[in-house]
Amino acid sequence: MSLRAGVVVFPGSNCDRDGAVALAMVAGRKPHMIWHQDTELPPLDLIFLPGGFSYGDYLRCGAIAAHSPVMREVVAAANKGVAVLGVCNGFHLLTESGLLPGALIRNAGLKFVCRSVDLRVERTDSPYAGRYSKDQVLSVPVAHGDGNYIADPDTLAKLEDEDRIAFRYCAPDGSSSEATNPNGSALNIAGIYNETGRVLGMMPHPERAVEPALGSSDGLALFQSIAEVLA
Repeated sequence: MSLRAGVVVFPGSNCDRDGAVALAMVAGRKPHMIWHQDTELPPLDLIFLPGGFSYGDYLRCGAIAAHSPVMREVVAAANKGVAVLGVCNGFHLLTESGLLPGALIRNAGLKFVCRSVDLRVERTDSPYAGRYSKDQVLSVPVAHGDGNYIADPDTLAKLEDEDRIAFRYCAPDGSSSEATNPNGSALNIAGIYNETGRVLGMMPHPERAVEPALGSSDGLALFQSIAEVLA
């Protein structure tokens, strides 16, 4: 059985094709491309919410897209256990729709950041990280102006206590500090899980790091893990 994946496309999405290519590489077939106005989803093992500028990022990133017809179906599917991966703008959608806690605000430096960063893998017992080793350092690109993850102290403590931090920004040696944080995110957070570990939001773009020609193939294992666990 091959992975049944769907990529949601919003007006302003610009990483939907990258996600589709990465998923096709591991799934054995092309994913469904799902339009933002769709009110039904096909049977899926994974829903991919791509990066970009959904609805032009009017009001704030993901605020309008979170109320699109398709997101009602995405939330319902996630609540039934379907895995959801939100990258960059997709991470915003997950927080705006209530599937993940906290919020993402302007980068601390108030500048758009577009470069490769180092990430430390915090846990491997999820559908997304089974091919990684704990504390493994990955090189993955970021491209965002609003990637600064914030949450109240109780929520941050809960994320720590429940081992729901997926990735942290770090140095090549795995050490994490303010200097290795590209956007000011609390606790150097680059990605978090929901309570079940089946919903993952992350700012870095693994779909842009799936082959050496792109500068890194460190993101490929994330998609391979998805295919192995969820198919």
